[in-house]
Amino acid sequence: MAVEITDSNFQDLVLNSDKPVLVDFWATWCGPCRMLGPIIEELHGDYDGKALVGKVDVDNNQQIAMQFGIRNIPTVLIFKNGEVVDKFVGVAPKAAIAEKLNAFL
Repeated sequence: MAVEITDSNFQDLVLNSDKPVLVDFWATWCGPCRMLGPIIEELHGDYDGKALVGKVDVDNNQQIAMQFGIRNIPTVLIFKNGEVVDKFVGVAPKAAIAEKLNAFL
């Protein structure tokens, strides 16, 4: 299962990571988020040891969502060395997401 990223562990897991980090901002009530969810879970398995793939529930972790200006969900941010290096909003095919993440491995 993708790593649960929260307001309290965001600094350690994302900003201090030595690997690229893909973060899916989502909510349980969001239909497109539920469509993207299985893709994020697959990517978590595919990139185990190469990149961190995690999810932020925006309802429970509003501080992070506000910090990065998340207005629409699902929004996916890719971090490298603590900086946002790529972003997309909405549902995308697994291959397109993998291509974006591969660019930072």
